[in-house]
Amino acid sequence: MYLEIITPDQILYQGEISSITVPGKSGSFQILKNHAPIVSSLKSGTISVNGEFQENTMHEKINFINNTSFELKVLTGTIEMSNNKITLLSEL
Repeated sequence: MYLEIITPDQILYQGEISSITVPGKSGSFQILKNHAPIVSSLKSGTISVNGEFQENTMHEKINFINNTSFELKVLTGTIEMSNNKITLLSEL
């Protein structure tokens, strides 16, 4: 699955992932490959992303955990998933 994390002034991440967990307005939820199309509002919290990553490719605002996960704290935002492409618009 492909993920783009976009803030009002920059793109923080673009690349392949295996899963993402986000703080939805009605509770946290996870998106995996082939998830049904969805659009949701996000509340303040932590986004957790799993996949294969290299620390030197991470934006300074992203909390690199290890080669298989990273986290990002958000204030608010929206997420859209369609055809295995996720677009996450967020304020940090």
